[in-house]
Amino acid sequence: MARGAGVVLASLGSHRRGRLHGEAKSMTDQATRPPAKADPSTLTLEFRHGHRLVDPGAEGVQAWKIALLAGDEAVARVRATRGQHWKTHNLGERLADEGSFAAVAAKHVFDEDGQFRAEYENFVDLPGNVLVVDDLHVEAPWDNPWIVAGVISSIIVRLTDNQYAVILPRSSGDTMSALLTEAGVLLAAEPFSDELLIIDTSLAAPEEATHRVREHLRSRARYGGADPLSEDWDEDDDEGEEILTPRTRAVLCLALQQLSAQAWQEVATLGDQPAQRTAGGLFGSLPRVTWRQNASWRRQMARAFDDLAADCASGTDVEPRCTGEEMALHLGIARAQDLTRNRPRLVRDTVAGLPEDRADFDWDACSDVLFQDYDVLMLFDNSLDGIEDPEGDVHQSLGMVNLAPGDWFDAFDPEQARDPDRGFRHP
Repeated sequence: MARGAGVVLASLGSHRRGRLHGEAKSMTDQATRPPAKADPSTLTLEFRHGHRLVDPGAEGVQAWKIALLAGDEAVARVRATRGQHWKTHNLGERLADEGSFAAVAAKHVFDEDGQFRAEYENFVDLPGNVLVVDDLHVEAPWDNPWIVAGVISSIIVRLTDNQYAVILPRSSGDTMSALLTEAGVLLAAEPFSDELLIIDTSLAAPEEATHRVREHLRSRARYGGADPLSEDWDEDDDEGEEILTPRTRAVLCLALQQLSAQAWQEVATLGDQPAQRTAGGLFGSLPRVTWRQNASWRRQMARAFDDLAADCASGTDVEPRCTGEEMALHLGIARAQDLTRNRPRLVRDTVAGLPEDRADFDWDACSDVLFQDYDVLMLFDNSLDGIEDPEGDVHQSLGMVNLAPGDWFDAFDPEQARDPDRGFRHP
């Protein structure tokens, strides 16, 4: 989808977002959710495209066949025809020659001379390349618009950039075309004609929609394909679920170990010098009320990461026992989430041999369950300067404790305090 789309792109797209109105609502209302057995975590995509090495007819238009696999079994297939305007003399003729829905799209987008129609040029921000998606075949229980939307979003990421118009059928007729239409609505497609929906990848709305679809599918995968927000959800299915599953615990342990290594390195580098956010680093990322703490304070902060990592590794409860450990755990969960997003191979190596669980890597749930409150995060809000002062009215009215940096390593409960003689990992 649109790479790096921001406020400017969002404003560019705002003038067209109202086109679906009731149509979008009716389609998404009709979208059934994946049944319990349709677990998206089992799905993979396989892309196939081939042409002769020396073939002028292969330039400009490529036909991709995409299969959706549940394990080793193909449960769906779809075709994506990619047309690159700058690589072909007459993209309209080339698409028409492909037949099927690509020919329908060509008729609506191009005139008889192979030029873009005026209404199309006015509709998309960057008229040029197109991706036509059609010929969907999907088996139950995967015949669901959310699943199909996830497939299409992956196809878009794989085969386009932010200069494409993705064309889908606008249909309420046969089941498969209707599924493509409903999936397109979920991905912020807008009606171009009676027969076409278009996703303009240069706008921010499709990227935002893609994020919603993926989060929806991740949530379904976490619950084995069931929907915890549906009326049919049985809360007993989730009762007693372990948030820190073995795989979650292993990745959190890795994240805390990485933060510990970074903290100890900065302890040696900074000494008693003040930290600065502009200089980067771990201590510079902490609330500014901590920036002028000395090396002794930073050693205790580094040890907080070590203590929590040891809890993770030993299988004991991971429960922050002081404000410093609360901050360390917040940072650890954020780093663990980054690892699962950005370092998949490292994560796979880390969890190799550990049993899979539907609750694996639910970092939001970890944040919900592992903390009694989020008071320490209020220190990041510069508008609340002074909130750490135990004599302050806000501090007292909200019942806050140990927010001043000098109190960060005082145990919340003396009976649960760590061994004061445990020492430090580094001298």
